[in-house]
Amino acid sequence: MTGFTLDGFDPDRFVTATLAEDLGTAGDITAAAVIPAEARFTGVMDTRDEIVVAGLGLAEAFFRALDPEARITPLVEDGAWMSAHSELMRIEGRARALLTAERSALNTIQHLSGIATLTRAYVDAIAGTGAVLLDTRKTIPGLRRLEKYATRCGGAQNHRLGLWDAAMIKDNHVAVAGGITPAVERAVAAGIDRIIVEVDRIDQIEPAIDAGATHLLLDNMPPAMLREAVARVAGRVPTEASGGVRLDTVRAIAETGVTYVSVGRLTQSAPAADIGLDFTAV
Repeated sequence: MTGFTLDGFDPDRFVTATLAEDLGTAGDITAAAVIPAEARFTGVMDTRDEIVVAGLGLAEAFFRALDPEARITPLVEDGAWMSAHSELMRIEGRARALLTAERSALNTIQHLSGIATLTRAYVDAIAGTGAVLLDTRKTIPGLRRLEKYATRCGGAQNHRLGLWDAAMIKDNHVAVAGGITPAVERAVAAGIDRIIVEVDRIDQIEPAIDAGATHLLLDNMPPAMLREAVARVAGRVPTEASGGVRLDTVRAIAETGVTYVSVGRLTQSAPAADIGLDFTAV
Protein backbone atom coordinates (compact mmCIF):
# COMPACT_ATOMS: atom_id res chain seq x y z
CA MET A 1 0.00 0.00 0.00
CA THR A 2 2.74 2.45 0.88
CA GLY A 3 6.37 3.13 0.07
CA PHE A 4 7.02 4.40 3.62
CA THR A 5 9.26 1.94 5.47
CA LEU A 6 10.42 1.91 9.07
CA ASP A 7 12.01 -0.99 10.94
CA GLY A 8 9.61 -2.51 13.45
CA PHE A 9 6.62 -0.54 12.16
CA ASP A 10 3.86 -1.76 9.82
CA PRO A 11 2.63 1.29 7.89
CA ASP A 12 -0.14 -0.59 6.07
CA ARG A 13 -1.59 -1.82 9.34
CA PHE A 14 -1.34 1.68 10.83
CA VAL A 15 -3.08 3.31 7.87
CA THR A 16 -5.82 0.68 7.78
CA ALA A 17 -6.51 0.89 11.52
CA THR A 18 -6.48 4.70 11.55
CA LEU A 19 -8.91 4.97 8.65
CA ALA A 20 -11.17 2.32 10.21
CA GLU A 21 -11.30 4.37 13.40
CA ASP A 22 -12.42 7.44 11.43
CA LEU A 23 -14.86 5.68 9.09
CA GLY A 24 -16.65 3.53 11.66
CA THR A 25 -19.47 1.42 10.25
CA ALA A 26 -21.20 4.18 8.27
CA GLY A 27 -18.23 5.67 6.42
CA ASP A 28 -17.78 9.36 5.57
CA ILE A 29 -21.42 10.44 5.55
CA THR A 30 -20.50 14.06 4.78
CA ALA A 31 -18.53 13.28 1.62
CA ALA A 32 -21.11 10.76 0.46
CA ALA A 33 -23.95 13.28 0.85
CA VAL A 34 -22.23 16.44 -0.39
CA ILE A 35 -19.62 15.43 -2.97
CA PRO A 36 -20.76 14.02 -6.34
CA ALA A 37 -19.28 10.58 -6.99
CA GLU A 38 -17.49 11.76 -10.13
CA ALA A 39 -16.04 14.96 -8.58
CA ARG A 40 -12.29 15.50 -8.67
CA PHE A 41 -10.09 17.24 -6.11
CA THR A 42 -6.88 19.09 -6.87
CA GLY A 43 -5.02 20.55 -3.94
CA VAL A 44 -1.78 21.35 -2.22
CA MET A 45 -0.52 20.42 1.22
CA ASP A 46 1.47 23.27 2.71
CA THR A 47 2.85 24.45 6.01
CA ARG A 48 1.78 27.64 7.72
CA ASP A 49 4.77 27.49 10.11
CA GLU A 50 8.51 27.02 9.78
CA ILE A 51 8.90 23.28 10.29
CA VAL A 52 11.09 20.24 9.92
CA VAL A 53 9.11 17.76 7.83
CA ALA A 54 8.47 14.25 9.14
CA GLY A 55 5.94 11.67 7.95
CA LEU A 56 5.21 12.98 4.46
CA GLY A 57 5.35 9.50 2.94
CA LEU A 58 2.96 8.18 5.56
CA ALA A 59 0.55 11.03 4.87
CA GLU A 60 0.68 10.10 1.19
CA ALA A 61 -0.20 6.52 2.11
CA PHE A 62 -3.54 7.59 3.56
CA PHE A 63 -4.58 9.18 0.27
CA ARG A 64 -3.40 6.22 -1.78
CA ALA A 65 -5.26 3.80 0.49
CA LEU A 66 -8.58 5.32 -0.58
CA ASP A 67 -7.62 6.37 -4.11
CA PRO A 68 -4.81 4.16 -5.46
CA GLU A 69 -4.90 6.09 -8.74
CA ALA A 70 -4.43 9.51 -7.22
CA ARG A 71 -1.67 11.64 -8.70
CA ILE A 72 0.53 12.63 -5.76
CA THR A 73 3.73 14.64 -6.05
CA PRO A 74 5.82 15.03 -2.88
CA LEU A 75 7.86 18.22 -3.15
CA VAL A 76 10.24 17.74 -0.18
CA GLU A 77 11.80 14.95 1.85
CA ASP A 78 11.53 14.14 5.54
CA GLY A 79 14.14 16.03 7.54
CA ALA A 80 13.94 19.13 5.35
CA TRP A 81 13.63 22.53 7.04
CA MET A 82 10.79 24.44 5.36
CA SER A 83 9.86 28.09 5.71
CA ALA A 84 6.27 29.09 6.38
CA HIS A 85 3.87 28.83 3.43
CA SER A 86 6.01 26.23 1.66
CA GLU A 87 4.31 23.55 -0.44
CA LEU A 88 4.95 19.99 0.71
CA MET A 89 2.82 17.91 -1.64
CA ARG A 90 0.48 18.31 -4.61
CA ILE A 91 -2.41 15.93 -4.99
CA GLU A 92 -5.14 15.20 -7.53
CA GLY A 93 -7.76 12.45 -7.54
CA ARG A 94 -11.26 11.41 -6.55
CA ALA A 95 -12.64 14.11 -4.28
CA ARG A 96 -14.63 11.85 -1.97
CA ALA A 97 -11.66 9.58 -1.29
CA LEU A 98 -9.10 12.35 -0.79
CA LEU A 99 -11.32 14.39 1.52
CA THR A 100 -12.11 11.27 3.55
CA ALA A 101 -8.39 10.59 4.02
CA GLU A 102 -7.48 14.23 4.69
CA ARG A 103 -7.81 14.32 8.48
CA SER A 104 -5.87 11.12 9.11
CA ALA A 105 -3.09 12.23 6.77
CA LEU A 106 -2.85 15.68 8.33
CA ASN A 107 -3.03 14.44 11.92
CA THR A 108 -0.08 12.17 11.26
CA ILE A 109 2.21 14.64 9.52
CA GLN A 110 1.30 17.47 11.91
CA HIS A 111 2.20 15.36 14.94
CA LEU A 112 5.44 13.97 13.54
CA SER A 113 6.58 17.28 12.04
CA GLY A 114 5.87 18.98 15.37
CA ILE A 115 8.22 16.54 17.09
CA ALA A 116 10.88 16.95 14.41
CA THR A 117 10.65 20.74 14.58
CA LEU A 118 10.99 20.89 18.37
CA THR A 119 13.87 18.43 18.19
CA ARG A 120 15.71 20.62 15.68
CA ALA A 121 15.36 23.59 18.04
CA TYR A 122 17.12 21.62 20.79
CA VAL A 123 19.79 20.36 18.38
CA ASP A 124 20.47 23.92 17.25
CA ALA A 125 20.60 25.12 20.86
CA ILE A 126 23.47 22.75 21.74
CA ALA A 127 25.37 23.08 18.46
CA GLY A 128 29.13 23.27 18.99
CA THR A 129 29.10 21.88 22.54
CA GLY A 130 29.97 18.33 21.51
CA ALA A 131 26.95 16.92 23.37
CA VAL A 132 24.50 14.65 21.54
CA LEU A 133 20.74 15.04 21.95
CA LEU A 134 18.80 11.90 22.91
CA ASP A 135 15.07 11.20 22.98
CA THR A 136 13.36 9.07 25.66
CA ARG A 137 10.62 6.47 26.12
CA LYS A 138 8.07 9.21 26.91
CA THR A 139 6.02 8.44 23.82
CA ILE A 140 2.36 7.82 23.02
CA PRO A 141 1.66 4.08 23.38
CA GLY A 142 1.71 2.41 19.99
CA LEU A 143 3.48 5.32 18.29
CA ARG A 144 7.00 4.96 19.70
CA ARG A 145 8.67 3.89 16.46
CA LEU A 146 7.03 6.76 14.58
CA GLU A 147 7.83 9.37 17.19
CA LYS A 148 11.42 8.24 17.49
CA TYR A 149 11.65 8.37 13.69
CA ALA A 150 10.50 12.00 13.92
CA THR A 151 13.20 12.86 16.46
CA ARG A 152 15.79 11.43 14.05
CA CYS A 153 14.36 13.65 11.31
CA GLY A 154 14.97 16.56 13.67
CA GLY A 155 18.59 15.56 14.28
CA ALA A 156 18.46 13.67 17.59
CA GLN A 157 19.84 10.23 18.30
CA ASN A 158 17.51 7.52 19.56
CA HIS A 159 17.94 6.33 23.14
CA ARG A 160 16.45 2.99 24.19
CA LEU A 161 13.58 1.80 22.00
CA GLY A 162 12.14 -0.19 24.89
CA LEU A 163 12.82 -2.12 28.04
CA TRP A 164 14.59 -4.83 26.08
CA ASP A 165 17.61 -3.17 24.46
CA ALA A 166 19.48 -1.90 27.54
CA ALA A 167 19.19 -2.07 31.31
CA MET A 168 18.36 1.25 32.94
CA ILE A 169 18.69 1.06 36.72
CA LYS A 170 16.78 3.95 38.27
CA ASP A 171 16.07 5.02 41.84
CA ASN A 172 13.17 2.63 42.38
CA HIS A 173 15.24 -0.31 41.10
CA VAL A 174 18.03 0.70 43.49
CA ALA A 175 15.65 1.00 46.43
CA VAL A 176 14.13 -2.45 45.88
CA ALA A 177 17.49 -4.09 45.09
CA GLY A 178 19.07 -2.73 48.26
CA GLY A 179 21.57 -0.31 46.72
CA ILE A 180 23.40 0.61 43.54
CA THR A 181 26.11 -2.01 43.92
CA PRO A 182 23.84 -5.06 44.20
CA ALA A 183 21.53 -3.74 41.50
CA VAL A 184 24.37 -3.27 39.00
CA GLU A 185 26.09 -6.52 39.95
CA ARG A 186 22.88 -8.44 39.25
CA ALA A 187 22.58 -6.82 35.82
CA VAL A 188 26.21 -7.78 35.08
CA ALA A 189 25.56 -11.33 36.26
CA ALA A 190 22.55 -11.52 33.94
CA GLY A 191 24.88 -10.92 30.99
CA ILE A 192 23.46 -7.53 30.00
CA ASP A 193 25.91 -5.57 27.83
CA ARG A 194 24.48 -2.06 28.21
CA ILE A 195 23.89 -1.07 31.82
CA ILE A 196 22.72 2.52 32.33
CA VAL A 197 22.63 3.65 35.94
CA GLU A 198 20.80 6.72 37.20
CA VAL A 199 22.67 8.71 39.85
CA ASP A 200 21.59 11.93 41.49
CA ARG A 201 24.53 12.33 43.88
CA ILE A 202 28.27 12.52 43.33
CA ASP A 203 28.95 9.77 45.86
CA GLN A 204 26.99 7.30 43.75
CA ILE A 205 29.35 7.56 40.79
CA GLU A 206 32.19 5.34 41.96
CA PRO A 207 29.99 2.51 43.28
CA ALA A 208 28.08 2.46 39.97
CA ILE A 209 31.20 2.33 37.80
CA ASP A 210 33.00 -0.13 40.07
CA ALA A 211 30.02 -2.50 39.94
CA GLY A 212 29.97 -2.48 36.12
CA ALA A 213 27.84 0.43 34.85
CA THR A 214 28.57 1.20 31.20
CA HIS A 215 26.71 4.55 31.11
CA LEU A 216 25.71 7.04 33.81
CA LEU A 217 22.48 9.00 33.74
CA LEU A 218 23.06 12.16 35.79
CA ASP A 219 19.58 12.93 37.02
CA ASN A 220 18.37 16.48 37.76
CA MET A 221 21.86 17.81 38.51
CA PRO A 222 22.45 21.56 38.14
CA PRO A 223 25.30 22.60 35.80
CA ALA A 224 27.91 22.99 38.54
CA MET A 225 27.18 19.51 39.83
CA LEU A 226 27.22 18.12 36.30
CA ARG A 227 30.71 19.55 35.77
CA GLU A 228 31.89 17.88 38.94
CA ALA A 229 30.31 14.60 37.92
CA VAL A 230 31.91 14.71 34.47
CA ALA A 231 35.29 15.39 36.08
CA ARG A 232 34.85 12.47 38.47
CA VAL A 233 33.86 10.09 35.67
CA ALA A 234 36.90 11.25 33.65
CA GLY A 235 35.76 9.60 30.45
CA ARG A 236 35.49 6.09 31.85
CA VAL A 237 31.87 5.77 30.71
CA PRO A 238 29.50 8.03 28.75
CA THR A 239 27.53 10.55 30.80
CA GLU A 240 23.98 11.66 30.17
CA ALA A 241 22.28 14.70 31.68
CA SER A 242 18.58 14.15 32.17
CA GLY A 243 15.58 15.51 34.03
CA GLY A 244 13.60 18.69 33.46
CA VAL A 245 15.72 19.85 30.52
CA ARG A 246 14.13 22.82 28.74
CA LEU A 247 15.03 24.75 25.62
CA ASP A 248 16.23 27.69 27.70
CA THR A 249 18.47 25.50 29.89
CA VAL A 250 19.76 22.86 27.48
CA ARG A 251 22.85 24.75 26.29
CA ALA A 252 24.19 25.40 29.79
CA ILE A 253 23.67 21.71 30.52
CA ALA A 254 25.41 20.61 27.32
CA GLU A 255 28.37 22.92 28.01
CA THR A 256 29.22 20.99 31.20
CA GLY A 257 30.96 18.33 29.12
CA VAL A 258 28.35 15.57 29.30
CA THR A 259 28.29 13.08 26.43
CA TYR A 260 24.52 13.20 26.00
CA VAL A 261 21.51 15.28 26.98
CA SER A 262 18.18 13.42 26.99
CA VAL A 263 14.92 15.35 26.66
CA GLY A 264 11.51 13.83 27.26
CA ARG A 265 9.78 16.98 25.99
CA LEU A 266 10.70 16.11 22.40
CA THR A 267 7.95 13.52 22.25
CA GLN A 268 5.96 14.33 25.37
CA SER A 269 5.25 18.01 24.77
CA ALA A 270 5.83 18.90 21.11
CA PRO A 271 3.01 21.02 19.62
CA ALA A 272 1.56 19.88 16.32
CA ALA A 273 2.83 21.68 13.23
CA ASP A 274 0.30 23.82 11.38
CA ILE A 275 -0.08 22.01 8.05
CA GLY A 276 -3.12 22.14 5.79
CA LEU A 277 -4.57 20.80 2.56
CA ASP A 278 -6.24 23.39 0.36
CA PHE A 279 -8.33 23.01 -2.78
CA THR A 280 -6.90 24.70 -5.85
CA ALA A 281 -8.83 25.52 -8.98
CA VAL A 282 -7.68 23.67 -12.09
